[in-house]
Amino acid sequence: MRFTILGPVEALAPGPDSPGLAPRHRAVLAYLLLHAGVAISTDRLIDAMWGPLPPDSARAQIQTTIAAIRRMLRASGADRMLATRPAGYVITPEPGQLDLHEFTNLIAKAPATSEDPRDTADQIRTALALWRGEPLADITAHYVQGARARLNGQRLTAVERLADLELSLGRHDDLIDELTVHAAANPLRERLCCQLMLALHRAGRQPDALHVAREFRAALAEEQGLDPGHAFSKLEQDILRDEPDLRASATAPAKPQGINFLPYDVPDFTGREGELDGLTRQLASNSGGVVTISAIDGMAGVGKTTLAVHMGHRLADQFPDGQLFVDLQAHTVGQAPLDAGAALEVLLGQLGVPAQHIPASVADRAALWRSELSGRRVLAVLDNALGTDQIRPLLPGASRALILITSRRRLIDLDGAHALSVDVLPAADAVELFTAIVGERAAAEPLAVLDVLQLCGFLPLAVRIAAARLHHRPRWTVAYLADRLRDQRRRLAELATSERGVAAAFTLSYEQLTPDQQRMFRLLGLQPGRDISPEAAAALAGLPPEQAEMLLEDLLDAHVLIQHQPGRYTFHDLLREHALATAATQEPLNAQHEALGRLLHHYLHTASTAIDHLYPEGKNRRPRIPAPDTPAPPPRNEAEAITWLDSERVNLMAVGRHAADHDWRPHTSQLAATLHRYLLGHAHQADALVLHGLALQASRRSGDTAAEARTLLDLGEVHFWWHGAYEQAAEHYRHALNLARASGDQGAAARALQNLGTLSIRRRDYDRAHDHCAQSLALFRELGDRGGEARCLTDLGIVHERQGRYEDAHDHHRQALHVYRETGSRIGETIVLNNIGLLYQRQGHYDQARHHHHDALELSRRYDFPGDEAESLNALAEAARSMGDLARAAAEHDTALTLAGEFSYRPEQARAHDGLAHVHRDLGRIDLAHDHARQALELYTALAVPEAEEIRTFITELAPTADGPEPPETSTAHQPTPGPAVPGP
Repeated sequence: MRFTILGPVEALAPGPDSPGLAPRHRAVLAYLLLHAGVAISTDRLIDAMWGPLPPDSARAQIQTTIAAIRRMLRASGADRMLATRPAGYVITPEPGQLDLHEFTNLIAKAPATSEDPRDTADQIRTALALWRGEPLADITAHYVQGARARLNGQRLTAVERLADLELSLGRHDDLIDELTVHAAANPLRERLCCQLMLALHRAGRQPDALHVAREFRAALAEEQGLDPGHAFSKLEQDILRDEPDLRASATAPAKPQGINFLPYDVPDFTGREGELDGLTRQLASNSGGVVTISAIDGMAGVGKTTLAVHMGHRLADQFPDGQLFVDLQAHTVGQAPLDAGAALEVLLGQLGVPAQHIPASVADRAALWRSELSGRRVLAVLDNALGTDQIRPLLPGASRALILITSRRRLIDLDGAHALSVDVLPAADAVELFTAIVGERAAAEPLAVLDVLQLCGFLPLAVRIAAARLHHRPRWTVAYLADRLRDQRRRLAELATSERGVAAAFTLSYEQLTPDQQRMFRLLGLQPGRDISPEAAAALAGLPPEQAEMLLEDLLDAHVLIQHQPGRYTFHDLLREHALATAATQEPLNAQHEALGRLLHHYLHTASTAIDHLYPEGKNRRPRIPAPDTPAPPPRNEAEAITWLDSERVNLMAVGRHAADHDWRPHTSQLAATLHRYLLGHAHQADALVLHGLALQASRRSGDTAAEARTLLDLGEVHFWWHGAYEQAAEHYRHALNLARASGDQGAAARALQNLGTLSIRRRDYDRAHDHCAQSLALFRELGDRGGEARCLTDLGIVHERQGRYEDAHDHHRQALHVYRETGSRIGETIVLNNIGLLYQRQGHYDQARHHHHDALELSRRYDFPGDEAESLNALAEAARSMGDLARAAAEHDTALTLAGEFSYRPEQARAHDGLAHVHRDLGRIDLAHDHARQALELYTALAVPEAEEIRTFITELAPTADGPEPPETSTAHQPTPGPAVPGP
């Protein structure tokens, strides 16, 4: 019985009546023969035949096929060759029955060194004679392409070894035709091309040799965007110069130099100086006899292999006993990860250990590997590792070796290894790499280059592909390439060639994940925010937070997530697009919708809880969000609440936009109403305007007048407090009041009246302010709204103070302070303390005034209320000036001005300039007084408030003093009138 797979798959029996096999049966037989001696399960056979989409009848077909193979073997008298074991089916051909075994045995037995290389060459030719064309030539199955590529690789390695021997024997003329055929079939095989060039040169055909070189350069650039390696370039130059060393030797070949199996080092290697220096320092710090192990990890396409190979070539002189390389195939298209035994066979073979001396078991091979490395200085690159279990048997014992491991996973369990996580390129290095590939066009369009690099996420693989595409498109500009990459729908498709692609690299990483990890990866692609916490991920996936965090950590270790700060996880931009695309094709639409619904609910509920801690007095006016089915632990106090809100603010805004754009309008309105006090009180007015604008659109589209009125009030307060756009605020308040009265919404009507009262105070229309606030107070008391009641009491206290009724003012402020403290409203307490301080200033009790303003300042700083901090500082300065402490007044006004400017708080900027104008006037600094007064006038005029006329008068009165008369005495005749600090709910 004889089996052949190095050509058409055949089972040749001695008798004439042996039954034949159908093509599918021969495909199964060939797969078993490729893995002779190994038990192959039915599931593995199904996967080998059909891949991820087998037919429903696959298992039945496999059983039928095994029965047919058994019948054939039985008819040929070889029925014991195929056995059934618990782990699956095992076929064990006898020596001489399988052409593949004969080939590998002959190659393994061909000595690496021999007194007569002719014997070795003859043995290799005998092995190559077993080939009868393309391996597995007449069968089709899912596994065939990958297996065929591996077999052809073994054949080409033998051909190249034979060519070296024949060239050393001076048989270059006989080699040319054979090498030409192989080089034409494998145009990117550098070693084969070099051998053909050398044979042609030695045959006196220098132009033909150089033509082969040019063809290879062009093919490599077109297909992979790369330049040839150093050895090729040197040979090409030597041929061009007709170096004597290239001529065939008449004597026996010299003993080969130290072995080097490293792939070529890319000539445009860029950057990574920090990583290279770290590896070099680590090597230098190790004493003799100690193995140095560096585990280089990083996401797909970040350049791990390129870095390891470059480091290997750089350090080659320090390891004269050899530089080894093995691809462990953890993420290789069409290949299963290489097991430790097979990897050890490769490494031992590279060390020159004959195949017949390599033991069968992994343990024995590992022991032999450690023995061979003992006493040697060897560098080995273990590339593309799957995990620690695959690596451990490959580690040397006592040796002065350097082991460089690359993996897409963090090898956390690899004790004693130096871990190096490789990130994307810094901008400067990415520009250098792109320019090295593209050339002059890159230098001519520097801004467009940065656009391209940012769209590539500074990922080296993406940068190389983009640059290679541009290099081979002479009519493209860099800006045109950037425009193509801006289209998110096609960006990943743009970053691909026929040989490689960013999406393909990401897919291989994804396929190595477990099903639970893959699901989490897909769902994370749906979330609209910048990053995500374990609690939010738990809601997204519908899992307990502990399980979600474990999955996030697994994805982090697999380098499909990144982490910029503890407890926060995010994607590289290109991986985010890949995750979203994967979710679109593999996650059902209803599952996507449910996941996003859970995430939105989580953010709403947690935000509501946090806001309740910070602003408890307004709880009854905000939407009540029920707890989700799997609630995460909410913030437990004010400190945790503000930390959570600050950490999640960007995500909350993204969720609000997503909800508005994808028909989750109620969520947008609820989120805006929930976050209003936080955004208003913590100077996030730009976010407030965006979110409330979206909520207003959503409420109007859905016809929800209650939500529309509430949103108009929120928008009005942002315009009023931060921008000083009083007329715009008034318009919103009046519209909201009309809607509230039409719909019978007493709470919204009360709030609108209170806001209109605040606006009237700012315009010094105190009678109207009193009328609005009195109406609002009655409504709030009727509704039992204590927070609203406190705000109205504060406004009425301000009205009484401005109209000189100081005892009434104190009474109202005391009532408001009691309510705020009783309800735990820190912002309300801050506001009232400042207003009591202003009341004491009116009465001339400046020490008491500063005491209250100082308490308000402490609260505003403790709870991060920047607007109230600026108000407290201005009030302290006004009291200090009234007390004659001009230096302190100037310092406190300056601090208030800086803070108000930082947050664009225009009313307090105007107040600070006004106060500084008076302080500098009092100090005799007339020019500074003029400068601040003019800036105050500009702001007051824009705000359209009465203070504009007062500061204009001040400037007029100030003018004559510019000629130098004595500065006037400190005066309290004019103080800028502070705006009321009573923002709405």
